[in-house]
Amino acid sequence: MDGIHQRLAEQLYEKNERLTIDEARTWVELLWEDFEATRAKAGRKYQGKQVTEQIVTQWINHYGPNLHEFIATNPKFKELLKRKGYLH
Repeated sequence: MDGIHQRLAEQLYEKNERLTIDEARTWVELLWEDFEATRAKAGRKYQGKQVTEQIVTQWINHYGPNLHEFIATNPKFKELLKRKGYLH
């Protein structure tokens, strides 16, 4: 899974010049975990990491250039990024 996360982080890093590669990796991990947790809470059957990778890739392609702006509107992600040391 590390290889998948790293590849996705590099894609995000290329789309958003405001993120460091480490921040991009953190975003990928957060998006990945959030997608899987949301599906599980909704009672959806786990469809594998390929589906999660596809969704996260779509999010990167669509929202990647502005993903850093999402922090202001989502306290959950803001707190997680703060704990990782990316926000003060």
